[in-house]
Formats: sequence, structure tokens, C-alpha cells
Amino acid sequence: MKLFRKDPAFYKKVFSLALPIAGQSLITIGVNMLDTIMVGNLGEAKLSATSLANSFINIYQIFCMGLGMGASVLVSRYWGMKYANEENEEAGLALKQTVALMLRFTVGLAVLFMLATLIAPGAIMRLYTNEEDVIAQGIVYLNYSIITYLFMGVSLVSTIVLRSVGQVHLPLLVSVGAFFVNLGANYTLIFGKFGAPRMEVAGAALGTLIARIFEAFFIVGYLLVIDKKIFFRVKDLFIKTGSLIKEYFRISIPVLISDGILAIGANSVAMVIGRLGAEFVAANAITTVTQQLSNVLTMGVSQASAIVTGLTLGSGDRKKTMEQGWMFLGLGFALGIFSGLIVTIIKNPVINSYTNVSAGTKSIADELMLAISFILVFQATNSIMTKGVLRGGGDTKMLMLADNIFLWAISIPLGILAGFVLKLPAFWIYVCLKSDQILKTFWCIYRLKTEKWIKKISTHA
Repeated sequence: MKLFRKDPAFYKKVFSLALPIAGQSLITIGVNMLDTIMVGNLGEAKLSATSLANSFINIYQIFCMGLGMGASVLVSRYWGMKYANEENEEAGLALKQTVALMLRFTVGLAVLFMLATLIAPGAIMRLYTNEEDVIAQGIVYLNYSIITYLFMGVSLVSTIVLRSVGQVHLPLLVSVGAFFVNLGANYTLIFGKFGAPRMEVAGAALGTLIARIFEAFFIVGYLLVIDKKIFFRVKDLFIKTGSLIKEYFRISIPVLISDGILAIGANSVAMVIGRLGAEFVAANAITTVTQQLSNVLTMGVSQASAIVTGLTLGSGDRKKTMEQGWMFLGLGFALGIFSGLIVTIIKNPVINSYTNVSAGTKSIADELMLAISFILVFQATNSIMTKGVLRGGGDTKMLMLADNIFLWAISIPLGILAGFVLKLPAFWIYVCLKSDQILKTFWCIYRLKTEKWIKKISTHA
């Protein structure tokens, strides 16, 4: 039970995977931050509208993360089996079947979200706010985002499975390209530069769509044409999956359900925030991007830990898996403290960069930044364990229960109590809304110690 060991090979392997993933996340979040700053210059109503519309789009994104991460549990394990036994044709077939099922579910889910956004954009916005000017601008943003779901989804899940077999550099390079595409498109379309019409909120949505199409072309194109590890091709989209469907549902679907319900929970938090006033919403939009920026390395290590855990278990070494589990826990504590310090250091420059927001918004943002710096210590630790180690071990059903019990039974009720009944300061409202992060950290330590999180995974039903 050592949190830190002298094991250079382990840390080298983890960070060789984590750093490109973190780099890609950093670029993606940087794009979002630029979007926020650009739209923020148009006023609080348009900033709030863009932020709240993206809250709904993020539900789909989190569902896709669930599909991709659920599939990656199987992909990394099957890749470990295939790597340990190069002639293991059964593991190779299971790899392709997993990817086929994942892509089918992703496209189906995209169609559902596209229809919902097409039919009822106003109803979607009214879930988050009752301010008519914000709703009107949010509808504009959603109308231009309908096709985005499809390209975003297939690109995201394809990226995750490529990472699961060690292909981490291509997604990073594509994200760098997408960053500049999005930056150029946003600048041109939001403000009407280079002869383009000034589209403002609509331009922000259209710029994002163009960047998503760019990502999907290269990521999905690589998976279907060039990649030789999974060796998945267009014809494999129609492969028979009956022999794996039961195992896929057993391992992957709890991840989808867990992340999906968590997405709904996160949107419930957004609904609470949306009814605390435009200043609180705008302040939260400013701080959310900062929180994501400070957490990128943790996100990279989290996904790397799932991959490493799956590969180690796929090779059959249970003892080494446990040792690595405790080392990942130690990394979580260290990265959480580091992330909290980063937020504390950068909070004033970030807040002051928003020149067209009120003093009240800046004051609330300052309180939220302090709350984030505290919560990040716990969030980093349990993220690496729940989204990484425990998930990589196949403990998806228990994680589904734990994630949602802590969120729905504790965090959301406490947040509502703090915001609407006790009317506490912004710092305490945020801490209450994120209290599940604290409790899950202690639960993760207990679960890791029991060893019950290591599950057997088969290549067939």
C-alpha cells in the first residue's frame, strides 16, 4: 500500500500516454476559453446564452464520453490479451466488435439529440433560465449546432479507442489543427471580419461546427483507413456482434448510464445556477473554463490509468495491478494539490481579462475560483480512480451506483438548500454543489483496498 514507489518505467509509461491526452484536452479547452472571451465581449446575455446552450450539448458529449470510455475498458483489455498472445484471433475480433457497437450507439444517440434540438430549442433553453433575452440568443446558438452532434460524437469516441491502444499523438496533432480552424472561424464569423457577415452568437456555433468537421475527417479517417492496431475498416461497421453483445452491455453500458445520469445531474446543477441570476451564470462560465484548464493533466492521467490498468490485467498480472492502483491514488493527491494552486495563482488575471462584465459578476467569480481550488484536490483524486483505475478494472456497475448516489442524494439537495433556502455566499453554494467529489474520494480509497474492483472480462458472451 505505497502511494509512491521508485518505478521510473511506470511513471514514464503513464506520462507518455497522459501528456498527449492532456495536451489535446488543453487545446480543446483553450478553444472553449477563446469562445467564452469572444462571446463575452458581446455582453452578459449572449455569454450566458452560449454557456447554457452548451450545457445541453455537453449532455451529449458526456454520453459520448461514456460510450467511448466504456468501450475503452474492453478495448484496452482485449489489446492487452492480444499483445500478450499475438496469435489471439478471438481478442482481435472482439476489438473490432467493440468498436462497431460503440460507433453504432454514437450515431443513434446523435440522431436523437439532433431531433430534440431541431424540434424544441426553446424548451431546452427554458430548462436552464427564464430570462427571455438569454433564451432567444440560446435558440440561435442551438439552431446552428444541430449537425455538430454527429461530427463531435464520432470524432470523440474514435479518439478514445485510438488512445486505448496507445495511439495518442495523432489526436493531439488533429486538435492543434482544429484549434486554429476554430480560432479563425470564430474570429471571422462572430465579429464579421474578412468580408464575412457579423453573426455573433450564430458565428460562435458555426465556428465550432467547422472545427468539429475538421476533427472528424482526420480522426475517423485514420481509424477507418490507416490504423493497423485495431485494423477496423468501413466494412467492419456491419460486422456481426452477437457473440460480444452481452459482455459489451455488462461492462460498457453501466459506464454510459453512469456518465449519462451524471450529465443530467451536472445539468441539474446548471439549472440551479441558471436560476441564481445572470451574474452568477456569467461568473460560472468564466470559472468553468479555468477549472477545466487546471484539470487537464489530471484528465490525461485518468485516461492513462484506465489504459494501463486494462493492459496490465489483460496480461494477467493482478498483483502488479494493485500496486499500480495505489500509485495512481498518490498521483491523484499530488495533481489535485497542484491544480488547486494553479487556480489560486491565475484567478485574478483570468477574471480581469473579461472587460465587459459587471463588478458583481467578477466578485462572484472570485468566490467560485476559491471554491474550485479547494474542490480540485478531491476531484483530481477520485477522477483518476473512478474514471481510470476502477473503471479499467471493470468495476463499472459499482461505479455507476456510487457516482449517482453521491450526486443525487447529497450534492444536488445540498446545493439547492445552500442557494435557495439558506442563500449562502457563492463559495459555499459551489462547495455544496460539488460535495460529492469529497465523499467519493474516501469511497474510492475503501473500494481500492477491497480488491473487489478487479473483474474478469471475456471475449465472448
